[in-house]
Amino acid sequence: MATENQIAKSRKKPKFTTRIVRRCWRCGRQRSFMRVFGLCRICFRELANRGEIPGVRKSSW
Repeated sequence: MATENQIAKSRKKPKFTTRIVRRCWRCGRQRSFMRVFGLCRICFRELANRGEIPGVRKSSW
């Protein structure tokens, strides 16, 4: 989980656009972030399994 200082730092506008840090809105994780949903993979999986993300459902093989 990201600290409050890390989250505050990532909200500021960076000097260069390549330094933008996108974070999950639930937990603040920056790695394995999905831009379309604004979530990290862990939070995405939890919400998708509960059916809380519209249009997303678990695939079966």
